[in-house]
Amino acid sequence: MDEKLLKCLDRVRKPARYTGGEYNSVVKDKKDIDIRFAFCFPEIYEIGMSHLGSKILYGLLNSMEGVWCERAYAPFIDMEEEMRKNGLPLYALESGDPLREFDILGFTLQYELNYTAVLNMLDLAGIPAFSAERGEDVPLVVAGGPCVYNAEPVADFFDVIMIGEGEESLPELIELYRRAKQEGWTKHAFLQEIAKREGMYVPSFYKMEYGSDGRLISVTPTNGAPPTVRKRVVSDFDSAYYPDRFIVPNTEIVFDRAMVELFRGCRRGCRFCQAGYTYRPIRAKRPETLERQAKAIIKNTGWDEVSLTSLSSSDYPCLSELCNSLVAEFEPKHVNLALPSLRADSFDLQLMENVQKVRKSGLTFAPEAGSQRLRDVINKNLREEDLLNACRVAFEAGYNGVKLYFMMGLPSEMDEDLLGISQIVKNVISVFREHARHKARGIRISVGISTFVPKAQTPFQWVGQISGDEVTRRQRLLIDSLKIKNVTYSLHRYDTSFLEAVLARGDRRLSAVIYSAWKRGCRLDGWDECFDAEKWRAAFEECGVDPAFYANRTLEKDEILPWDHILSGVTKSFLYGEYMQSLRGQATPDCKAGCRGCGALSLTGGTCDV
Repeated sequence: MDEKLLKCLDRVRKPARYTGGEYNSVVKDKKDIDIRFAFCFPEIYEIGMSHLGSKILYGLLNSMEGVWCERAYAPFIDMEEEMRKNGLPLYALESGDPLREFDILGFTLQYELNYTAVLNMLDLAGIPAFSAERGEDVPLVVAGGPCVYNAEPVADFFDVIMIGEGEESLPELIELYRRAKQEGWTKHAFLQEIAKREGMYVPSFYKMEYGSDGRLISVTPTNGAPPTVRKRVVSDFDSAYYPDRFIVPNTEIVFDRAMVELFRGCRRGCRFCQAGYTYRPIRAKRPETLERQAKAIIKNTGWDEVSLTSLSSSDYPCLSELCNSLVAEFEPKHVNLALPSLRADSFDLQLMENVQKVRKSGLTFAPEAGSQRLRDVINKNLREEDLLNACRVAFEAGYNGVKLYFMMGLPSEMDEDLLGISQIVKNVISVFREHARHKARGIRISVGISTFVPKAQTPFQWVGQISGDEVTRRQRLLIDSLKIKNVTYSLHRYDTSFLEAVLARGDRRLSAVIYSAWKRGCRLDGWDECFDAEKWRAAFEECGVDPAFYANRTLEKDEILPWDHILSGVTKSFLYGEYMQSLRGQATPDCKAGCRGCGALSLTGGTCDV
């Protein structure tokens, strides 16, 4: 191990984050490699190692001949301090080599508050932040992930941004880069060629023009780039690549378990949910495929839990049969089965009891809003009776705790909607008192309340976030109403939700703001101990940018949005129609009741596994 690294590890709180050498990590002989790719996750190890998409792409790239994919995560503040003090550049965990020595650095953008961490990782690697400042001898810097459906705030930092699912686009980028390297292309020549491929966005090839009122008035492609970039999707999800082994971490991580993906997409159409629209259309795996994948991962990792993941697991059509088969396989081996993302309106106690024979977990439901009127506005399609019935069934079976998740600041929200949250909590308590099998144990209710953040490519992309003063007033109203015995609650801090909204709906002018904030010391902004609202305020002021212009303004129907040239498959006209439905307080039935014509079917030739 490098002597500089040893000095650093002696002085940090969790050295296992930085050592590598995990079971199932891939180490290759460099003489057999012509493309080195560093998968960069701009968060700490425990979060990055829990991300399923990273595991899939890590395995996929390492299955390619001549390609070695390694990993790098954002160091926490103690490790960063030691690295800078000892002159240790950011390195890949598998080889220990500096990231500067790689061909391609690939960042996944999972959360807007990770943007300064991207810049910090580039700086620690000795790589200029802005793509325009990087020469021919610097690695190609690319990005993917859910945030790229509005990538404009970070557009100036990346050479290529991949829109859509990486199983399709990433191998294509690797192969073209290999050809460019062998034939001695310039970086510009490579970018011109990759821009012709579907799902490949080269930000430097697009010129943005703004009006005197600050609004975007035109997006002009150059260098032969297409006027719009359409996302890539895996059409046959059942036969798509999926690893048969995951890296087993050296230390405890957030989701320390095996995972298999039931399906991609969601039929529900919640109007605030970006993933529910950008992951369309729905593509499901056959039960036998999922069984094979689950068995292989458990065998090759030794984990004692496997999670069946999706945006709404209870919507998988063969869920009971699949769970019965997996329980029969895993229970004798003391391997637990986890089912996250279950809905209250399809709660099945028998199924829950069956999958939790090894280890019992708690109940979690997300009503999102405190009244039926507001749930119709956001298209949640969940009735309070469904929630209370699910709790009744669970309490009768011996459960005595439940977590409930809500949002505040939703479009058209009124005080009675907010007070409806505490009323739902009281009604759950009443159900417990009437039906619980073990009343003496008492009930425990945990209530999580986040502030609504409008996201690109959703029906609520036109809606402004409520002001800070109004957030404070509503939070106080909630706090007063939730002072109930055996009830705990948590509220998201406003300043981080505000910044998230700014970055979620921002344009390219924010790249300078993000850079300024990073220069002032911002990084890992999703962590309370790292977030500094004053530094961000100073960065906006220095760059002459009003953050409220992005976060709080209601956008016009005919306004050019910063992300209009990025096509998720769901049409803008469909999203606006859903927005109008919300203003009328009307819910839209989910896709199972009949195709709504959102446009996503065009991506797969007219197939959707609803």
